[in-house]
Amino acid sequence: MTPTLRGRLKASGLHLISTLCVAALAAAMVFFIWYPWPYSEVSGGVGLFVILVGVDVVLGPAITLVVFDNRKRAIELWRDMAVVVALQLVGLSFGLHTVYQARPVALALEDERFRAVIAASVLEEELPRAPESLRRLSLTGPTLINTRVPTQSDEKIEAIMAATAGADLGMRPSFWQEWGGAGRVQALKVGKPLADLLSNRPAQAEVLRAAAAKTGKPIEQLLYIPLIARRYDWSVLIDKTTGDPVGFAPVDGF
Repeated sequence: MTPTLRGRLKASGLHLISTLCVAALAAAMVFFIWYPWPYSEVSGGVGLFVILVGVDVVLGPAITLVVFDNRKRAIELWRDMAVVVALQLVGLSFGLHTVYQARPVALALEDERFRAVIAASVLEEELPRAPESLRRLSLTGPTLINTRVPTQSDEKIEAIMAATAGADLGMRPSFWQEWGGAGRVQALKVGKPLADLLSNRPAQAEVLRAAAAKTGKPIEQLLYIPLIARRYDWSVLIDKTTGDPVGFAPVDGF
């Protein structure tokens, strides 16, 4: 092995290790902070991040293997490596920004369903009209909220028009409410016995039983409400006594 090839392999290997460390830190932030389970599965965005970071991890060390040459002057080596690292950082920043915009910020109860609301779909101009505690979009997973029903006739018409354009109540902070008594009452009102879903989906009975077991509660104590998300539709499991969400089941509740 020539000294030049040995130097290139060493530089590429060091670059790969450094890139993997940075990618691991970014992945930890995405999977454990922005997309806590189950949103890493149902909300999408993470798959794109994995692709972009995967390409970033491969291309950076590969380019280093090509351009690194210890026969170059030090200033030329520094210049070449600075360009490679800059390109990697741009790619990583783009991937993180894309995932950041698609992160789930609210788990909103919209009448008879829950919606995992992503940041990009929120009408941010309405945030000043939300309750004070909900005026900033979450950075640590979705906030559990309830949505009020339009009451005035003009508000109803406006809400219908907005929904037709793709902005449902869960995406509109002016309709957000802190989770509390009203949300729990509504959840208990619209929730259906999990036992019914078990009867209707015998092929998915094992999955449903496993999801119920994770809550620590018997199936008879659980209700379910459909969950609409960006990638998959699941079900939210509700405690029959409190009305609070206690788990998720990877089964379409509609």
